[in-house]
Amino acid sequence: MPLKDRTRFGQYGGQYVPEILMPALEELEKAYEKAKRDPGFKKELNEYMRHYGGRPTPLYFARRLTEKCGGAKIYLKREDLCHGGAHKFNNVMGQALLCKRMGKTRVIAETGAGQHGTATAMAAAVLGLKAEIYMGSEDIARQEMNVFRMKLMGAKVHPVDSGSRTLKDALNEAFRDWAATVESTYYMLGTAAGPHPYPAMVRDFQSVIGREARRQLLNQEGKLPDLLVACVGGGSNAIGTFHPFLGDEDVAFLGAEAAGSGIDTGRHSASISGGSVGVLHGCKSYLLQDENGMIRETHSVAAGLDYPGVGPEHSLFKDIGRAEYVGVTDEEALFAFRTLSEVEGIIPALESSHAVFAGMQRAKNMAKDQVVVITVSGRGDKDLDTVIKLLGVQ
Repeated sequence: MPLKDRTRFGQYGGQYVPEILMPALEELEKAYEKAKRDPGFKKELNEYMRHYGGRPTPLYFARRLTEKCGGAKIYLKREDLCHGGAHKFNNVMGQALLCKRMGKTRVIAETGAGQHGTATAMAAAVLGLKAEIYMGSEDIARQEMNVFRMKLMGAKVHPVDSGSRTLKDALNEAFRDWAATVESTYYMLGTAAGPHPYPAMVRDFQSVIGREARRQLLNQEGKLPDLLVACVGGGSNAIGTFHPFLGDEDVAFLGAEAAGSGIDTGRHSASISGGSVGVLHGCKSYLLQDENGMIRETHSVAAGLDYPGVGPEHSLFKDIGRAEYVGVTDEEALFAFRTLSEVEGIIPALESSHAVFAGMQRAKNMAKDQVVVITVSGRGDKDLDTVIKLLGVQ
């Protein structure tokens, strides 16, 4: 029987990278394994999480949304209230402290919606690190406010004009930079994908979402949730929400992917629902590719979901049936964006709106004594220009 491969989740994951990056991945894995056993590292991270990041974030009972749907109780895990406006803070703060511990002074990152870039700029500023961010020019155009925030906090933003000029292309450029500067640079990957150890490390940092939700719901309802819902692009907020409940078989997981104009149109970013198994950005997982293995162009109204791959642990969850993944179209996400704003006074990020829509639909068909927890991964202020153009809101 073959030994279990520490770099993989089932057949997924691995380290499909140029040879020049292998020493850097080994150095990172050793540093992370040592740090996570160090009480001093945990104490420092927890202090930043609490006093700088604003954790724990609330678990809010959405009474009016529940009444509107007419079924299960709906709770919202408010990651939009993290410092910086998104769950990205959790992972970035952990990696930034690790970077400093490793003696590196320059960090690079990629970003789609700008939330990971903003969090990277924020953590670099507070820890005195130099930050450079790669971002597709298409995403720069639709997320101008986040670009300004990154620059204001001292980060340099590199526009990427290749390919579809979105997150995939930003990742390509960030990997090229890392390969050329690996001795002095820390690559702060923004989601639970990429080569080992990033998927496991990012999941561990993001699992604070699920741990808090578990404790908070037990306090408020005296029970675990029946269903957890989160949006899935690369999948970091979803894996962080799901993972602390992995052994609770009665807790179901639902991932909401970006179905764009509809999965049957081919104009979408739903890697699990509409993709097949391949290799992208250093790991094996479900991704969007043609019959020749070429990466397909993607589309989503949500820049943070506009990516043709997904984290490898989600691919395993899909295969073994531990999680269900559904597509939510742009139109459905915009409906949820308006609905949550109107009935709860909470403007969700367009990424999170995918999860809100999927959670609303499931809650309608569940019993009133059941509980759905939806992770609101980020706030929607950054998306107002996009929504105004699409909906013509006056």
